Amino acid sequence: MRRKGFFQTWPLCIVIAFTLSAHMATGQIRYSIPEEMTVGSFVGNIGTDLGLEPKRLVSGKARVFTADGSEYVGLDKEKGDLIVKQRIDREQLCGELSACSVSFNVILENPMELYRVNVDILDINDNSPVFPKGEIQLEISEAALPGAHFSLESAIDPDVGFNTLQKYTLHPTDHFNLNIQSRADGSENVEMVLQTALDREKTTNHYLTLTAVDGGKPQRSGTVKIHVLVLDANDNAPVFSQSSYKTSVVENAAKGTLVTTVSATDEDESNHNIQYYFERPSATVKALFTIDSESGEVRLKGEIDYEKHKQFKIKVTAKDHGGLTGSSEILIDVIDVNDNTPKITIMSFSSALPEDTGIGTVVAMMNVQDLDSGDNGRVTCSIDRDFPFKIESSLTNDYSLVTDSTLDRELTQEYNITITAADRGSPSLSSKKLLTLKISDVNDHAPEFQQQTYNAYILENNSPSMSIISVKAEDADWGPNARVSYFIADGDLNGHPLTSYVSINSDSGVIYAVKSFDFEQLKSFKIQVKAQDGGSPPLSSNTTLNIFIQDQNDNAPQILYPVQTSSSVVAEMVPRSADVGYLVTKVVAVDVDSGQNAWLSYKLQKATDRALFEVGAQNGEIRTVRQVTDKDAVKHRLTVVVEDNGQPSRSATVIVNVAVADSFPEVISEFTNFNHDTTYSDNLTFYLILALVVVSVLFIFSLIAIISVKIYRWRQNRLFYKSAPNLPVIPYYPPVYADGTLQRVYNYEMCGTTDSRMSDIKFVRPYSQNTLVNMSRAGTVQREKKEQEEDADLSIEVRNLFTVLIYLAFSGIHCSHFGPQNRTDSCYD
Repeated sequence: MRRKGFFQTWPLCIVIAFTLSAHMATGQIRYSIPEEMTVGSFVGNIGTDLGLEPKRLVSGKARVFTADGSEYVGLDKEKGDLIVKQRIDREQLCGELSACSVSFNVILENPMELYRVNVDILDINDNSPVFPKGEIQLEISEAALPGAHFSLESAIDPDVGFNTLQKYTLHPTDHFNLNIQSRADGSENVEMVLQTALDREKTTNHYLTLTAVDGGKPQRSGTVKIHVLVLDANDNAPVFSQSSYKTSVVENAAKGTLVTTVSATDEDESNHNIQYYFERPSATVKALFTIDSESGEVRLKGEIDYEKHKQFKIKVTAKDHGGLTGSSEILIDVIDVNDNTPKITIMSFSSALPEDTGIGTVVAMMNVQDLDSGDNGRVTCSIDRDFPFKIESSLTNDYSLVTDSTLDRELTQEYNITITAADRGSPSLSSKKLLTLKISDVNDHAPEFQQQTYNAYILENNSPSMSIISVKAEDADWGPNARVSYFIADGDLNGHPLTSYVSINSDSGVIYAVKSFDFEQLKSFKIQVKAQDGGSPPLSSNTTLNIFIQDQNDNAPQILYPVQTSSSVVAEMVPRSADVGYLVTKVVAVDVDSGQNAWLSYKLQKATDRALFEVGAQNGEIRTVRQVTDKDAVKHRLTVVVEDNGQPSRSATVIVNVAVADSFPEVISEFTNFNHDTTYSDNLTFYLILALVVVSVLFIFSLIAIISVKIYRWRQNRLFYKSAPNLPVIPYYPPVYADGTLQRVYNYEMCGTTDSRMSDIKFVRPYSQNTLVNMSRAGTVQREKKEQEEDADLSIEVRNLFTVLIYLAFSGIHCSHFGPQNRTDSCYD
């Protein structure tokens, strides 16, 4: 029986040894546990003790293997725990052996590994000493002398060590004491020794108690009652040698088989004068047995069937010549022969079971009968495979098939369970019953994507509704529980919902582009794809999809320098002293594409003089190829092409103007006739109004400027005339002013025609000429005359300036009206 309140934990004694070979890793490990541990109790963790990671146990499909198929210890490969799988009774497993253990192998695959596990089963004091009989009867003559020995049956304790039988006690001890003698095989012979003589006249019956005690903590004990009957010494009636004869006979034994022989003695007469007979035998006894009246031999007369009669109790009488009788009893046990196979009767059975059925659920109820007895009729029911079921005994001969672990329809959809009922006879007889159990599906598995993360690539400028990628999720369930639908999880990108970028087919898992992507605006983004089954409630799982936009060569290079404008001409100056390799300028360009589409190369497409300049293919630097000479032209026009590395490639062109000169005026004269492209409006009214406004504003500002200059000159003249001849000169004035004479001022009349091809201004004649003299030698009259002349000159200057402004305004109107194709050089003068 299982000991109540036993400790749930137990110290482990572990011994580990490893052996590594070229093909397989092996090792040994030993644990110690007490017997009768609860099913599911923890034994040890082989993952920790053997240095194996839990994922290795799963990937290696770790399993327990035993040669005889018995599995007392199971393996939870998800955790690496060894757990008690079935009840372990040391006495049943190993009997009287002091050392008891179970051994099994743990096997892993890919690569193959084999670990030997030994579990020592430690004994607990779960058995009490037991005597074979409930009462011992002894008949002792009052004439027996002190010191006489009377043998007693020993008690049995299946425990071992200190938990087994340790001592006997007898109570009371008025007439008897105990004598314990050890036999050669280690067992003990228990005897009761008479200490004082018995007197039948005083006490006819003596009652004693024999107690057997083991050494466990707490101690367990067993008792038996001893009844001593004191016989009269003067009784000379026949006395049987045994008060009770106990024998056995095998069923189906042949007729005439000797069963037993009874014998009686008479102190007054010879034993030959004693007659034996059955006392009031039943009809069955008369039919099956016979007794020899002289010898006392009891033999079979008919056929004995154990299934009909298991025991016979026959009263036998011995009668002497004087008519005195003595009686005894014959107990005949019929020994069963294993001639009956167990019979299995299914009382109830559930042919279908949901996979989420709890452990311990009854699947079937059955009754098993074996008409034999003892081990021949003691039946063990089992299932012949390692299924998640076990058989429990509910009542006598009644058994239940219950679930022993969780079911998983995805692993096993149907079980063909063969129930075997076998007796313990020798040889054992057995019978089988086949049960077919179907496991119905429960939505206990969420869809699983084939990949935890998907990466998809799509070229920019794609067409909407283009297929990007297909995701796939599988559900291990069945039917509607395995029907998978796909969705895009809620989210936004740059303020817009993800569904405005991509969509998904809910049935196939194909993901489509909703819009055309532009790599320069969006290079990549991430979405969560949800797979949901059709169970109730539904289960779902997510996967991550990374979408990468691949660049196309859809952007031409952009020139950053030199800047191209329509209103001016930009020229790079190169001195005529420039040597070979002189850096003229650098063309700077960018390409908003990426990768090789943005790799730029430069080349000189056209040039005024190809022998003078070159362009760096990688850096865009324009350098001189040779020494600049005086013969080289001042004006050079270079056309540089910037090309990317895409397929097909795209390019941009830039015109670089180069002036080979040492001074700026030389450059101006050469570059004034460069044509410029300007965008003109055909709206003549707009330009007329604009010209009038500009002329009016310029006239007002010019008038203000001339009056300001006039006042300024007048004040300067007055200060100048009052100054001494040796007036100091400010250092930063030009040297020609140092002698007190100002430079001559010239006014010219200018005219231009719309037909002119030249941009040079033609000076016809000087309009007026004024020379300032040293006022230190002139009088007041000369000064007033000079002032009058200056006023006249100023009036002429204002008039001429206004004329020029009017002309320029109308020239601009003319150029803008007739467009670039009818422009003349006068438009640039």
